[in-house]
Amino acid sequence: MSSYARRGVHGQTVETLARRVLSGEFPEGTTLDLVALQAELDVSLTALRESLKVLAAKGMVDARQKRGTFVRARSDWNLLDADVLRWQLAAHSAPDDDTTLLHQLDEVRAIVEPAAAGLAARRRTDDDLAALDAALAAMGEASAAASHAVASDLAFHRALLGATHNELLQRMEMVIESGLAHRDRLVHGTGEADDPVPSHRAVLDAVRAGDAEGAASAMRALLEKAVRDQARARDGEHGERQARGAVD
Repeated sequence: MSSYARRGVHGQTVETLARRVLSGEFPEGTTLDLVALQAELDVSLTALRESLKVLAAKGMVDARQKRGTFVRARSDWNLLDADVLRWQLAAHSAPDDDTTLLHQLDEVRAIVEPAAAGLAARRRTDDDLAALDAALAAMGEASAAASHAVASDLAFHRALLGATHNELLQRMEMVIESGLAHRDRLVHGTGEADDPVPSHRAVLDAVRAGDAEGAASAMRALLEKAVRDQARARDGEHGERQARGAVD
C-alpha cells in the first residue's frame, strides 16, 4: 500500500488517468482508446501502457484480448490504497462535491484511533513518548504555513499508531493520513482551525500516564472536534464562493 511517486511525465500520466476514472469521466466498463489517449496526452504508447500498469495494480483497470484495456468495476478497486484515496479526494475537493468519502474516512478514524490510543497507553515506550512530544512541539510552533500544520499533525497520529506496536494497526496510517491530510489542508487553508495543541496534548497526557480509557476518550473528543472544524471550513469556503459569484 505504498504511495506512488508523482514525478515526471509518467507520474503525471498516471495521475491524469486515475482522476478521470475516479471522477467518472471514464465510467466502469469503459474500453479505453489507447491511440486517442496517446495523442491527447502526448506520450508514447509504451509510456501510456506503463502508466496503465500502475492503475491495474490498484485494481482500477484491466486488459483482455479482443476487449482491450477497460475500467474495472468499483468493487474491484483497492479503495484502501493511499493513492486511490488521494485521487478520490482530489476528484471531490470542492465544497459542493459529494462528501461521502470524507464521512467514511471519519467513521474509520472514529473506530480505529480511539482503540489505538488506548493500546498505545498500555504499550508506549520512552521512544514513543519522545516522538509524540516532538510532534506536539512542532504543532505548537508559530507558523503561517498550512503545510507545517499538516505535517506536524500527521507526525503525531503516525507516532500514536507506532506506539501501539501492532504492525497491522501501523499499516492503517495510509488510510488515516489520507483523510487527515485532506481535512488539515481544508481547515488550515481557510483559517478556520482552532489551536490543535490542547486536544492533542490531552491524548498524549493520557498515553503518558498509561490511562487507556482516558486516552481513548481524549481521542474521541479530538476526532469530534476535527469533524466540527471540517464542517465549519467547508461551510466557510462555500459561503465565500457564493459571495464571489454574487459579486461577479
